[in-house]
Amino acid sequence: MWNTQSYIIGGKMNIIKKFSLGLLITLFLTISANADKIRIGTEGAYPPWNSKDASGKLIGFEVELAWTLCRYMGKQCEIVEQDWDGMIPALIMRKFDAIMAGMSITAERQKTINFSQGYADEVASLAVMKGSSLEGMDTPAGINLTKPNAAAKKALKTLTAALAGKTVCVQTATIHQNFLDSGDVGKVNVRTYKTQDEVNLDLAAGRCDAALAAAVAFSDYAEKSGKPVVLTGPTFSGGAFGNGVGVGIRKDDTELLAAFNSAINKARKNGDISRIATKWFGFDASM
Repeated sequence: MWNTQSYIIGGKMNIIKKFSLGLLITLFLTISANADKIRIGTEGAYPPWNSKDASGKLIGFEVELAWTLCRYMGKQCEIVEQDWDGMIPALIMRKFDAIMAGMSITAERQKTINFSQGYADEVASLAVMKGSSLEGMDTPAGINLTKPNAAAKKALKTLTAALAGKTVCVQTATIHQNFLDSGDVGKVNVRTYKTQDEVNLDLAAGRCDAALAAAVAFSDYAEKSGKPVVLTGPTFSGGAFGNGVGVGIRKDDTELLAAFNSAINKARKNGDISRIATKWFGFDASM
C-alpha cells in the first residue's frame, strides 16, 4: 500500500516537474518573442498624422511610417492607441515603448523623455471660418520663433491686436496651447479640448473665433468635411513649437533610441518618409 501511494506521489511529482518545465519554456518563448516586438503609442485622433478608418483600424502617416521603421529595425510592431493627454505618462509606465503621435520635439518634453531625430516638420497655423474678420491678416507667410527677427516680432504684434478678446480653441497639453498661454500674442481666451476633432467641430459650429493646430490638421478637416475652414496669419515654427516631430522614447532605452535613429536615416535615404508624407499630407513634410 505504501509503495502504491509512493508511486502515485512520485507520479504527481513527475507531472509537476513536467508542468513547471513547460511553464518555463512557454515563459521563455514569450519573453523572447516580446524582445523583438516594439509597442508604439499613437493617439488615433489627429489626422492625417494618425487616425482611424470606419472600421476602427489605426491609419495615417505615422502608423504607416511606424511599420516601415520597424521593418528596417527587423522588429515586430504593435500600435497601441492612447489618449493624447496621457501619452508621456503611459510611456514612462511602460504601456508601450515609443511614441509616434505628432509629438514635437521640445526642450520641456526632453526633460522627461528622449526623442529620436525628427522625421517630419509640423508647422502650426491659426484657422477661422471663411468670412471671419480674422481672415486674411497681413503677416509674413511664416515665422520662426527660435530667434524671431523684426518681421516675426511685427507679426506677433499684429496677432496680439487681432486676437484681443477673442476665443481661440486648441487641443489640451499641446505646443499650441503652450504658445497661447505664453503671452506672445497677449491675453487670449483659450478654450481647450481633449481631441483635435472636438476643436474642429466647435470651430465649425462658431464656438471659437479661431483655432490653433498643425496646418495640415485643418486642411485635412476642411477637405474631408467640406466645411469652409481657412488658414489665416503666418505659419509658426521653432521656439514653443519645437524642432520637428520625432519618436518619443524613455530616457533609459538608449539602444532603442539608436535603432530608431538608424531606421529613420535609412527610411529618409530610401525616400520612404517623403513618399509616405506626400501620400498623407499632399506634400513632402519630411525633415
